[in-house]
Amino acid sequence: MENTQQQDSTMLTTTIAQEVDRVITQYKHVEHSIEFKLERYKYILREIHTLNENMHKYLNLFQALATVVIGGGVGLFAAWRGLNITAEIVQTGIRGLLGLLIILTLFAAVSLFAAFWSWFDYRREEVALLNEMVGPGFRNPPRLSNFWRWQETYLVAFLIIIVSGVYWYVEYRVIPLIV
Repeated sequence: MENTQQQDSTMLTTTIAQEVDRVITQYKHVEHSIEFKLERYKYILREIHTLNENMHKYLNLFQALATVVIGGGVGLFAAWRGLNITAEIVQTGIRGLLGLLIILTLFAAVSLFAAFWSWFDYRREEVALLNEMVGPGFRNPPRLSNFWRWQETYLVAFLIIIVSGVYWYVEYRVIPLIV
């Protein structure tokens, strides 16, 4: 009987040890999962921050290059008679600079559009991760119907309106003066 109790005790000890190992393994898995999710969350926030910085870099680049292009057009218009350049060459030069301004605007608009879609994707991932870790409904995902609240919408609209105005002004007010 003593032998049976000893076997039962050994089996119970073995079973308890196995259960403890299982719980520890499960805890380590949960701990690693939480660490992984935390690192993923940090990564998402860094990417969103980087997208915002890149947007500002593209706008600064656009501002600098647009200033140079418009300054070149104004300089060409102001000095063409003194440089003995024909009217056709000046018109072609100004239209070329105008085309370059339009290409710069398209580059800025497409860059902002691409950054927006990346931001939108990262925000959805951030919301899903937060809702999983904190609880459902902690944050709502971004909606396209809120586009009027995003500054990028107004930046792109402003760029298009301003460059369209510059195009109209140059084509219908400046070019006719070059004869």
